[in-house]
Order: sequence, then C-alpha cells, then structure tokens
Amino acid sequence: MTLFQLLMLAASAFFAYKIYEHVQTLKDEPVRDESGDMPRSAEAFSVFSPESLTLRADEAYEEGDYSKAMALLNEAHAKDPSNSEILFKLGYMQYKNNLLEDAIDSYKGALELDKENEYIHNSLASVYREKEEFASARMHLNASLDIDDTNPATYFNYGNLLVDMKNIPEAIRMYEKALELAPELEAAKIEIAKLRAQQG
Repeated sequence: MTLFQLLMLAASAFFAYKIYEHVQTLKDEPVRDESGDMPRSAEAFSVFSPESLTLRADEAYEEGDYSKAMALLNEAHAKDPSNSEILFKLGYMQYKNNLLEDAIDSYKGALELDKENEYIHNSLASVYREKEEFASARMHLNASLDIDDTNPATYFNYGNLLVDMKNIPEAIRMYEKALELAPELEAAKIEIAKLRAQQG
C-alpha cells in the first residue's frame, strides 16, 4: 500500500464515520423545510444541499477534475460554513489546484472546528513544507503526533520534511519509525535506501 493510499484510506474512514454520525442524527431528529413545517427524510435532500454537493465533489475528485471538485466544495462551504469535513476537503482541493494560501486558510478553519484532528495537522504541514515554511510544518507534525503517535503517515511526512531541512539522520529515524508501524510502506524503504546511499 502506498503512502497516498494509506492517507486516503484513513481520511475516507474518518469521513465515513462523520457521515454515519450525521445520518444517525437525521434519523433521530426529522429535518424540516425552511418554514419549519413538513418533516422530510434524509433521501429528500435537495441536489443543492451541502451533502449532495460534497458527494458530487468526491465524484469530480475521483474523475481527476480538481477544479470542479473545488467549485462544488466552495458552494457546499457557503451553505454550511461550520462543517469541518467540507473545509478539510476544500483545503485539499485548493492544495491540488496550487492555491496554497487558500488551502492554509481552509485547513485552519477546519482546525478551529475540529482541534484534535491529526489529519488536518498533517495536511497543514504538507502545505507549509511546500512553501518551505519548515518551522510551521514541524509544529503541525508535532501536534499530529501529540494527538496520535501511532500513525505511520505522520512519521513518513516528518521524514520528508527533515530531508528538506537537510537533517538526514533524523529523517532516517522517522522513516524507520513509519516502517515499524507499517512494514508494508515501500515508500519509506525506498527513502531510507536513497539516504543511506547518499551518506556513503
């Protein structure tokens, strides 16, 4: 399993759980229309609801249309500005569209709504690393480890950051920790081999 697949699996599990929680709420408390009358079922959501927009954004992402996915998530966010999952996905799409400052803003907004989310910290670290703001990237990776120190993706990302910072021995240590937690993580093995070859 590649690192990207590992990250997407973890993020998908998180979003699936949040959707499950939301559906349970809908079952317990009927959703009413704008006038407050006439309860309706979960199946009766408008195609323009934040939920349907997010699903359509997921489909656009799977098709590789990042611009469309971002536009749909922007609309979903406008309709539901306090939804951390929408902001998280929007940040990712902005990152994929190379809108780094927008991605940081979206991730920070998501983090304000969901302070203990390690995936948001990891994502912020990736954007800061791309911008070569290494101190900020390191701060968010440390925060992610404070929340969960058993996520191999965080150690792998930390290794990548330390390579950029020219701290090779520490980078190798982080890749090794990622492998301890996920022995199938081939990308970590490749990075360790490359770094050891450079060291001679």
